[in-house]
Amino acid sequence: MEVDAEVKNSRVSSLELQQPPLTAEPLEKIILVAAIAAGVQFAWALQLSLLTPYVQLLGVPHRWAAFIWLCGPISGMLVQPIVGYYSDNCISRFGRRRPFIAAGSALVAVAVFLIGFAADLGHAAGDHIGETVKPRAITVFVVGFWILDVASNMLQGPCRAFLADLSGGSASKMSAANALYSFFMAVGNVLGYAAGAYTHLYKIFPFSKTKACDLYCANLKSCFFISVALLLSLTTLALIIVREKKTPNISSLEAAKKRKNIPVFGELLVALKELPRPMWILLLVTCLNWIAWFPFLLFDTDWMGKEVYGGKVGEGKLYDLGVRTGALGLMLNSVVLGFTSLGMQFLVHYFGGVKNLWGGVNFLLAFCLGMTLWITKLAESSRRGIATNGSAGATLQPPLVGVKVGALALFAVLGIPQAITYSIPFAWASIFSSNSGAGQGLSLGVLNLAIVIPQMMVSVASGPWDAIFGGSNLPAFVAGAVAAAASGVVALTMLPSPHSDVSSVNDICTDRFH
Repeated sequence: MEVDAEVKNSRVSSLELQQPPLTAEPLEKIILVAAIAAGVQFAWALQLSLLTPYVQLLGVPHRWAAFIWLCGPISGMLVQPIVGYYSDNCISRFGRRRPFIAAGSALVAVAVFLIGFAADLGHAAGDHIGETVKPRAITVFVVGFWILDVASNMLQGPCRAFLADLSGGSASKMSAANALYSFFMAVGNVLGYAAGAYTHLYKIFPFSKTKACDLYCANLKSCFFISVALLLSLTTLALIIVREKKTPNISSLEAAKKRKNIPVFGELLVALKELPRPMWILLLVTCLNWIAWFPFLLFDTDWMGKEVYGGKVGEGKLYDLGVRTGALGLMLNSVVLGFTSLGMQFLVHYFGGVKNLWGGVNFLLAFCLGMTLWITKLAESSRRGIATNGSAGATLQPPLVGVKVGALALFAVLGIPQAITYSIPFAWASIFSSNSGAGQGLSLGVLNLAIVIPQMMVSVASGPWDAIFGGSNLPAFVAGAVAAAASGVVALTMLPSPHSDVSSVNDICTDRFH
């Protein structure tokens, strides 16, 4: 191939582009950059907890709602490798990562305006209040949603790469940086889910409730206002205080010139060809892991509203009540996620290594996803019992307290495997990239393929798959449980084993594979 020839002639491959030697920055600077994750994740928490019900209120059928979520994986597949590649080779006087982080934050603000005001803009463009399907509002929402996903990917890739740069090649700093990033993701989740669960937030912004935007819509709009303010504040603070060192060095510039005619996706293909076996196994485990996670992340609050509470979209209060309870469950999930992130090194030592920890929590994920079936059956039985006793009359009632507690406990326990998912794969990829001299941005873009491709598969398949079973969310959850179990098996049997005397995430990730 022509691309291969050029790479060979340059004597510098896409995974061997030497980065300039850096010294590790103080921990407080790493914390400032990692804190940006709280602002990004605030917006993601709102997406995950409130937007699937919101698009159905706009008139998008359940079986098509998953297709809207395709924009996230598609933008991740395209944007992260491109942004990662160009941030690795950027020679702006503002730095390599900071311009992309700033641009991503600005785009988030634009996207949030479009999403929050979709109903109002649709009404102004001709949608009628009484219409079941509001095509103009849906169009505005989808455009805003795509921009939000593109912007989030512009932020997250460079943020993680910036953290690796600030770590100066130190494995301990990189592991700590990824654990802190995961922790601040949990903080953002807690804030986002708490805001989503609070039903009177719109009173802070009285103008948010309009003729076209009801209380649910006004609350969502108000949440996004707070999200943008938080993200812009954290980003501005980090970019002002934390400066990048002069990069790249002469050798990397010369290598970049020799490879200037190679397209970015040519770079990505070459990088994939050169990946050693341990990285391919890492990608496989990550891929199966996200096939398991994505159905639940898409439809967790919808499951609470429909299957657990027995409500219907737009009919009565049960569905909305279930969605709010689901948001509370996600907040509990994030609290557990945060504490697990801070205790990552202890868990690795306790389980005897990253391999055992990752494999074990994937089996825990499979068990929890399987438990959604049992909780749903209990909820259905409790509703039948109430109807049989005649105490509810013609009005459906929420599930029994025990069922709600069980569902909320499920959300909380899932925070443990989620912390591992948000931390260990990225730490491992960053340390591998540093040890091989690869560009952090492109390496994380390669890892991101193992995340976005399964997300695309789930987005395409889950809607029609669920429709076969009457619109239930459970079939996708069961498929996720199978994928989680497979991920656990692969992690335990195929991930390379480190030396037995390794006792921390840092040592495990820097130890030689064998």
